[in-house]
This record gives sequence, structure tokens and C-alpha cells, in this order.
Amino acid sequence: MGAMLLARAKAAGLNVAGVDVPLTPEALAPACAGADLAIICVPAAVFSEVVATVCPHLLPGAVLADITSVKEIPLQQMEKIWAGPVVGTHPLFGPKPDPQADQPVAIVPGAHAVQEHVELTSGFFTALGCRVFCTTAEKHDKAMASIQNMNFITSLAYFALLAEHEDLLPFLTPSFRRRQNAARKMLTEDARMFAGLFEANPYSYEAVRQYRQMLNLAAAGDIDLLCQRARWWWQEEEDRQTP
Repeated sequence: MGAMLLARAKAAGLNVAGVDVPLTPEALAPACAGADLAIICVPAAVFSEVVATVCPHLLPGAVLADITSVKEIPLQQMEKIWAGPVVGTHPLFGPKPDPQADQPVAIVPGAHAVQEHVELTSGFFTALGCRVFCTTAEKHDKAMASIQNMNFITSLAYFALLAEHEDLLPFLTPSFRRRQNAARKMLTEDARMFAGLFEANPYSYEAVRQYRQMLNLAAAGDIDLLCQRARWWWQEEEDRQTP
């Protein structure tokens, strides 16, 4: 993600510099010199360590930002280390987004961030062609627990349940294969990352408990009720098709 954002920022004509590992003082000092905005693009597991390494090289008024998929804990970590303004961000797309697709970015102001700090951070993403919107850390993390983390954990549990049942292979349907193909990258290449994001989000386990309630309805035979609730996602489309 960091490499992608850096390349797009350069293409947009922004004055940017990037530093990859190893994060040595010799590499960080010139990259951070005079920077108005520093965006940390690293996994949650090493986030605090990297922030502590970068901050001594920033100017006192520089805005410190991140792009992690969880916001409450990273904001707390940044504000514990950095006395200056902090703004959390979350690009809601991957490192290879469709150029024609909507590319939203959630912006979460820290406790000491004022409008100019938010505008500076938002302006970076706007210059890249992204759509920005402001939210709170709590609202963001609850949404990600439901959208991102539940997508991961339910797919993980489903395919773990069916694993090693070779007797099922002759019965695979097109709908199963579509789900299998959709989950492949998440559960093979990115499983460690998604597991870390699940554990780092304070609302993940509450989302699991809510999902379990839906499974209890299914176990009780209330399938029609679940179908009615699920159709909410396509309601607008159905309304448009109604003469």
C-alpha cells in the first residue's frame, strides 16, 4: 500500500519521499526533513515500533497519519508517542485498485488535530483521486469488525469446517466454487494479516456474538426471517425494477 500511494502521489505531482525497511536514521532523516505529513504504512503488529522510530525525525508541527484497518488502538499509540497532530486514515481498497472504481478513504481526526490538519491529510488522498469522508475511531472500528473482520472469520470457519472432507469434492457446485475463489487470497496469502486485524479490533468478538445469534435463528428453522433481513442489501435495486 505504501509503494502504491507513493507512486500515485509522484504521478499526481506531489512532493513526496518514501522510506522502506531497514528504517535507519540515515534513510529517515532526509525523507522526513521538512515534511508536513508523515503516513505510516506498516502492519498493525509492528506499528508502534515503527512510529517510535520515525517520530524523532519529524518537525514538531508535522501531521502523523496511518493507513491501518483499525483506528482506536493506532490513534492511541500515535498520540502516546507523538505530541503533534495525529490523523488516522483507512483507504478502503487494496494495493491494486480498479482505476475506474470508487476509492473511499476514511479520515479519523485525533484529539489534537484541527481543521487544517484534517484538510492536509484529506488533500493528500483527494489529489490521488480518492473520495474522503470523516468518521470517528469507534464508528470506523465497529464497521470494520462487521465488514472486514466478519468476512474473514466466517469464511475461515466455513472452509476450516469442510477441510479434509474429500468425500465432498464430487458435489461441489458453481456457487461453492465462486465462494472458494473469492476467499482464496484472503485465506492463503493474507490470512496472517487479517487475523492480526481481527485481534487488534476491540469490536471483533461482539460482531462474532451477533453473528452467532443469526446462526441460532437458522438452527431454529427461521430461514424465512433471515432471507427477509438479507434482502435489505438488494432492496434499492428491487425498488428500481418495480414499475
